[in-house]
Amino acid sequence: MALPYSEGMSQNVVLIRSAELSNVAQYAYAATAPAEARLIFLAGACPLNLDGSTAGFGDYSAQASKAMENLVFALHAAGARLDDVLSTRVLVASSNQSDLVTAWAVIREAFGTHDVPSTLLGVTVLGYTDQLVEIEAVAAVID
Repeated sequence: MALPYSEGMSQNVVLIRSAELSNVAQYAYAATAPAEARLIFLAGACPLNLDGSTAGFGDYSAQASKAMENLVFALHAAGARLDDVLSTRVLVASSNQSDLVTAWAVIREAFGTHDVPSTLLGVTVLGYTDQLVEIEAVAAVID
């Protein structure tokens, strides 16, 4: 999935790995930003179309894709890119692990080699009608 404003590697975020932790996870276990960085706390990116309707009815993959697109737009509005993200929290309205994995695969691919620390959660319900996926993020930039 090619998203706008995601090119290049951030000079702001350092991903941290540890040999003492499992390498099964598809993300770094920690991330840091320089003390002078401006932190950006993003509200949950939802799979909403511009008209407010929910995209991808019943489709975890389509909703994850739209939520990622909206996350990129929110980052851009704050002066940041995907590779400035320090961490994410992905919420998926399902008790079925395969639905979580489906949404995660889309999000993981969108981040590419910038495999930020992430938490993936199955939740009962999300805020918008027919919403299945939401992505929270924290980013860091140096102005």
